[in-house]
Amino acid sequence: MNLQALAAFMAKEVRHILRDRQTLTILVLMPLVQVVLFGYALRSDVRNVRLAVVDPSPDYVTMGLRDRFTAARRFRIVSATRSPAPLEELFRRGAADVAIVFESDVAGRIGRSEPARIQLVVDAADPNTGTTMQNHARAVIGLYQAELTAGGGASRIDADTRMRFNPTLESVNLFIPGLIALVLTLVSALMTAISLSREKERGTMEILLVSPLRPWQIIAGKVLPYLVLAFANVLTALLAAWAIFHVPFRGSVALLLAESLIYALVSLALGVLVAAKTSSQRAAMLTALLATMLPSTLLSGMVFPLASMPDWLVPVTTIVPARWFITIARGIMLKGVGLEYLWRETLVLVAMTFVLLVAAVRSFKPRMA
Repeated sequence: MNLQALAAFMAKEVRHILRDRQTLTILVLMPLVQVVLFGYALRSDVRNVRLAVVDPSPDYVTMGLRDRFTAARRFRIVSATRSPAPLEELFRRGAADVAIVFESDVAGRIGRSEPARIQLVVDAADPNTGTTMQNHARAVIGLYQAELTAGGGASRIDADTRMRFNPTLESVNLFIPGLIALVLTLVSALMTAISLSREKERGTMEILLVSPLRPWQIIAGKVLPYLVLAFANVLTALLAAWAIFHVPFRGSVALLLAESLIYALVSLALGVLVAAKTSSQRAAMLTALLATMLPSTLLSGMVFPLASMPDWLVPVTTIVPARWFITIARGIMLKGVGLEYLWRETLVLVAMTFVLLVAAVRSFKPRMA
């Protein structure tokens, strides 16, 4: 008898899922899209490394090494100067990943069988990517040195490496900013979508929509508590990062809190939009999970570097809000940069907030159909 009751209950649940076409579509199509996108995104190799070159006295040796870096197809020279002064600016605004700094008269030292010294400067804010880029650069230098000594000479190139922003290569410094983004996404987007969709299923949303309250007032009343909760979670996460994991805070904490608030607003607006466009709590939960949590983890550069993704997939990551927030958080915490370097990312988040809020408010009708 119990088995019959269980079978009847399961059959009822299956019929309920089949009747909910929106949920069924999400269950069938979204995983397929996610597998295809993330199958291309989940790569640990590093390509398209942006290389800055400082060559005070160009000669056949330095030009030859620069040609070897270009021929390696993993590197792309973005700057070539005679002075190391521009390097700080390039690294702080994220325009260069690796810099190679030659000393003067490299060819003369090689000709006198003296060691030629060069310095590799690597952006190690992402320690795994930084280590990989260093290994690739050293491999190119080693192969070039082998070419120079192939004729029996005693040429030697000594490469000294300097890791910027994360010299101890602590992986926690990489993941903590991303975890802050995930916490904000979970509290803001997912919980808001579930809360509003539950109101729709219970019928209380229709009561609110025919009340004197305007749609934006209804939305504000529903999401403001989650905004306060998200902000409290940011404070808790930053306290844990500083007290437990000893993540450095080289920039302005006030700026990081303000940027976190903007990102929380983006996530809240996305959650409201998901709730408005879905017909059930189950569909809202699945959509919010697949459209926010997974992209925030895998398409934001939190775990897998954007440089390792195919060229056609990188533009797709620009619609993921977490990509921009993680860049901001790492820039403030690890590099100590301010709004003068992060204004572009901030404007993107502000624009996303405006567009999503307008779309969410318009999705809620002031009168019942």
